[in-house]
Amino acid sequence: VQLQASGGGLVQTGGSLRLSCAASGRSFSRYHMGWFRQAPGKEREFVAAISWHGGSTNYADSVKGRFTISRDNAKNMVYLQMNSLKPEDTAVYYCAADQSSYLLSRLGTDFGSWGQGTQVTVSS
Repeated sequence: VQLQASGGGLVQTGGSLRLSCAASGRSFSRYHMGWFRQAPGKEREFVAAISWHGGSTNYADSVKGRFTISRDNAKNMVYLQMNSLKPEDTAVYYCAADQSSYLLSRLGTDFGSWGQGTQVTVSS
């Protein structure tokens, strides 16, 4: 599966952004999907994941209550709605597909396909 993330940009503290990830291929609805991020000088970290059917979600503690992951299998799209953004949310955000796990994972190593990333910058 090929993934294309978009929707990043510059926003002030407290603002909102909606990231989108377009997926190619007919099997998208069978994959768990996730968002990860990497800030300069830091390790890549898990942000959120959603099950193939959309019925289960998982969030990092740092974004819980502020970010919402969703998907539209009819459109081969996954989204990350980010509200109440903070400067520490500044990072390159990547969408990723887990094509093999049965359970919803938070581990980057379980996600075999990655998009190119979109920059999110939150100014203070």
